[in-house]
Amino acid sequence: MTAVKIVKVLGTSTESWEDAAHEAVAQASETIEDIHGVEIEDWTATVEDGQITEYKTTVEVAFPVHHQQ
Repeated sequence: MTAVKIVKVLGTSTESWEDAAHEAVAQASETIEDIHGVEIEDWTATVEDGQITEYKTTVEVAFPVHHQQ
């Protein structure tokens, strides 16, 4: 049986929510090995003068717990 750990990562982008999600996964993969899946938890944005200036996506990143031997 494999245990899975889940962490939340906030990605940001000036382009889109999808780009923010990609950024979150890319950044997480720099320090987390063997990412198996993600779940988009929340989409938010910063608005200035009636325009979206920054897209934010909260992503839950899932990866297996590796036991040290």
